[in-house]
Amino acid sequence: MRLPCVVLRLVLGISWASVPVTAAERVEYSRDIAPILRAYCSGCHDDSQREGKLSVETYAQLRQGGEDHGDPIRPGQSAESFLVKSLKGEVRPKMPPKDEPQVPPSELETIQRWIGQGATGPSHDVSILQEMVTPRVPPARGPVPYSAAAYSHDGRRLVLARTGGFEVWDTTHHALLRSVSGLPGKVNAVHFSYDGSQVVVATGVTGLRGEAQIFEVSSGTMLRQFGEHTDVLYDAEFSPDGSLLATAGYDRGIRIWKTVDGSWVRTIDVHKGAILDLAWHPGGKVLASASADETVKLWRVADGVRLDTLNQAQGELVAVTFTPDGEHIVAAGSDKRIHLWRFVSRDEPGLNPVVHSRFAHESPLHAIGLSADGRYLLSSANDRSLKLWSVPDLQLLRAFPTQPEIAAAVVGIPGSDRFLMARMNGTTEAVSIQEAKAAPTGQVPASTVSAVLDREGVTPALPVKAETEPNATPETAVRITVPAEVSGSIDRPGDVDLFRFGAEAGVPVLIETHAARAKSKLDSRIEVLHANGTPVEQVVLQATRDSWFTFRGKDSDSPDDFRLHNWAEMELNEYLYANGEVVRLWLYPRGPDSGFKVYPGEGRRETYFGTTPLAHPLGEPTYVVTPLPPGSDPAPNGLPVFRLNYGNDDDATRQRGTDSMLIFKAPATGDYLVRVTDVRGFGAETQFGYTLTVRPPRPDFKVTVSGTGMKVSPGSGREITFKAERYEGFEGPIRIDIGSLPPGFTASTPVEIEAGQVSAVAVVYADPKATAPDDAADQAVRVTASAEIAGRVLSHELGTLGDIQLAATAKVTVEILPSTDRSVVQENAGQPLEFSIRPGQTITARVRAVRHDFPGRIELGNEDSGRNLPHGVYVDNIGLNGLLIVEGQTEREFFITASRIARPGTRLFHLRARGDDGQASRTVLLRVLPAEGNGG
Repeated sequence: MRLPCVVLRLVLGISWASVPVTAAERVEYSRDIAPILRAYCSGCHDDSQREGKLSVETYAQLRQGGEDHGDPIRPGQSAESFLVKSLKGEVRPKMPPKDEPQVPPSELETIQRWIGQGATGPSHDVSILQEMVTPRVPPARGPVPYSAAAYSHDGRRLVLARTGGFEVWDTTHHALLRSVSGLPGKVNAVHFSYDGSQVVVATGVTGLRGEAQIFEVSSGTMLRQFGEHTDVLYDAEFSPDGSLLATAGYDRGIRIWKTVDGSWVRTIDVHKGAILDLAWHPGGKVLASASADETVKLWRVADGVRLDTLNQAQGELVAVTFTPDGEHIVAAGSDKRIHLWRFVSRDEPGLNPVVHSRFAHESPLHAIGLSADGRYLLSSANDRSLKLWSVPDLQLLRAFPTQPEIAAAVVGIPGSDRFLMARMNGTTEAVSIQEAKAAPTGQVPASTVSAVLDREGVTPALPVKAETEPNATPETAVRITVPAEVSGSIDRPGDVDLFRFGAEAGVPVLIETHAARAKSKLDSRIEVLHANGTPVEQVVLQATRDSWFTFRGKDSDSPDDFRLHNWAEMELNEYLYANGEVVRLWLYPRGPDSGFKVYPGEGRRETYFGTTPLAHPLGEPTYVVTPLPPGSDPAPNGLPVFRLNYGNDDDATRQRGTDSMLIFKAPATGDYLVRVTDVRGFGAETQFGYTLTVRPPRPDFKVTVSGTGMKVSPGSGREITFKAERYEGFEGPIRIDIGSLPPGFTASTPVEIEAGQVSAVAVVYADPKATAPDDAADQAVRVTASAEIAGRVLSHELGTLGDIQLAATAKVTVEILPSTDRSVVQENAGQPLEFSIRPGQTITARVRAVRHDFPGRIELGNEDSGRNLPHGVYVDNIGLNGLLIVEGQTEREFFITASRIARPGTRLFHLRARGDDGQASRTVLLRVLPAEGNGG
């Protein structure tokens, strides 16, 4: 939107009466009258608005007048002129309106003298919005800031732009080829044509006009000029084939032109804020626009159809670009983030999924640039910081030293591993990608446990030692030898017990208290300290996104309904920090009235890095955090860094209640201290006892089975669910086998409880001609759970499936079928139907119901409607009522989406009709392929 000139006048401190006009001087329209009309009248009476059908843009239009009063000027008779009467408030309407700045008496007197002198017009009548009278300000001394830069496609030419002009350099010989000056204002953008023979600049005069000019590089001659913008241009870019030019700027409009003759093709006016950058897709069919309205919009150039609005940003976006392969869109701006989307809507409108929204700098970003191969991105911010990132994963590779001035432009140098910076102090500098050293983004695993088992896999007896007082200082700490148990007591308020033990670097040690479980009043806290009593740092958590709890707060138990601001920027398996508690995101919100589920997705939520589950109020700040190794000093990005020491109040796995447990991994071989206290500072001679255990961890698991004693209808199936409890750091996969089923019965096993997950679902089927099994057949069934721990397979017998019965004929059965897209389906005789999907992809399938005696609605579930899908893959677009087949219908299409974190592999899944006691479909195979570009 163009600023009203009166606003510019106030901002710039310009007085249109600053040039005194004496009675003896003749008043000139262009010099004296046009500035007054521009300041006080053109905001409502220009060609675009014409309030009262009056435009004052030209002298002729002013004399033509409006709808009611005709010519507002009577040459030689100022007192009778409607313009003067309106400005004085002697007639209606009063102009300008009373709530707008009024024409000063000195300038009103100038208008009256001009009319009295005959109201002579200009010799060349042009729009008053094409010029501005401003005081002359002498140029500042020193180098002129660079404002934009670009390389030719072959890298042999470099153009550097400043206010009023630009320079073209021969990069092979480091020689200045051409210098062009006399442009109307600051050059906000500059680009080469693909062949390097032409340069286009985006410039203009703030508040008046925007111009794009194309110059011939060899001669410096201006070949063509593109106007029609009513305010300054921020970008002008050639299409990849050079046939079109796109221009945009402060007036919020995009204009497409033919470069061959300068003819206008179309205008796109949808943005609600200034358009600050444009980018062509390498294919030339799509244009992206970044705006101060906090969006990137994608346009189909052929007809101007909007393909998508990318609205995840939380501030104006100043830069947008496509990666050279055309697969991703990158944007950045004042929200201090770098945003990256996967580009999907190439031909038709569609959603382009967010891949990353990375908090990048402590101040608003000023510019971004991609390397020629698209593998690296350099970002510049207003605090003069400069950072290098990998693409498309947006991992920080290097934070460069603070620059002497803001890098106004950063561009990849074609054919090299370097970027060029053009700074606001008039200097340039190249930085090398190869010099960038990987930043400590370490992705510290939540569990740093290595399995330690005795040779026989049984629990060895531990020596027991009694606490001796005093032991509150490092010097008086009780010495113990691992493994050990210590009986102690917090025998007075504020009491502290310290125990000294030796540990080897990198070898895990489990430390726990047994107090509340023994009916002690102690609410224990344990901490691990260095031998001198200082805390041992466990992990550094760098915040990468900020958020807060919306709608309602959270209690300290539930893993469900974490409603978070800007949740669409978050990804599964990311860590969420809230007031000292760290959880992990498990399942996306599944509709407008839901929030994230966090691990383990059911039961009581678990925490990470030894943190304690807490209640959280509405509005409490939260942060997505990246775990880094202890001692890391991450590059600042404007968000907090949290340093967590080894300590625990309540067992993070929730298996020990309010007793404490942590697994310590020594950073170096030597002595360490365990400190035991009461969280509340309580204590007494009796009733505050505890047992402290310090030993190697014994990773293990337990699996429970639900759904035994099932009744299976002939030709149908029933579910059986397996749930795991994981002990002492074991996070690996668990395999479930069902063997020796009765004749006529089969099961969709083996089935796997995935690494880090807690459940899996299998289906037991009865053939159409199956007969009821007898007791001997039931007792012959064997269910086994096994997992590899420390290089050894550990198995647990889970018993039988109980009394398996043959049920009556099913009232309804369901099956999964291919949809219209057969490219993701494979059918092999005698094998389950197979679907394939990649991370970030959505595919379709069909469900068909056979209604034997079931006329009602067939409900197939909500977020759990895809039974036994791999983690990160889910049935999508289920709506508020879930996946269902309504009365009178027998089929429907459904959608399966794989998030970015979905791991390659295969898994059997099925659907379950909740009616008729939960009839399960035959399983089909889902094959998760590697993400494109990762071996797929």
